[in-house]
Amino acid sequence: MRSAVKTSALALALLCAASPVLAAEKQQRAEHKITQAESFIMIAPMYASVIDEGRPSGLLMVAIGLDIPDTKLREAADHAMPLLRDAYVRSLMSFAATAVRPWRQPDVVYIAERLQRVTDRMLKKKGAQVLLAQVAVNAPR
Repeated sequence: MRSAVKTSALALALLCAASPVLAAEKQQRAEHKITQAESFIMIAPMYASVIDEGRPSGLLMVAIGLDIPDTKLREAADHAMPLLRDAYVRSLMSFAATAVRPWRQPDVVYIAERLQRVTDRMLKKKGAQVLLAQVAVNAPR
């Protein structure tokens, strides 16, 4: 009986000791990287309402990333990310309300150029390249 208790206690001790290691391995496996490039920052998708005849008629979704080779500028962009996202969303809201129509594909080149201007203005320096990942319009009928 004592050997069974000792074996159970030993098994419990080993399980408790291995638990943080297993959790760390699980966390490492769960992390999904878009790219191995250190200079790339992925930004969560942004949404803006498409307005037609004064009413919301759809949703514009834009997903972007920033390629910033300069370490100091990348750190500045990471630090300013809440302000950058706000400026991006405001720009996309204006664009979606005035230029996007639910029945027509939006001009992705213009969107990229527009967001590049926002990036350069907010960072007060060129060197961060805006890369479009996805542009979509959801227009329910």
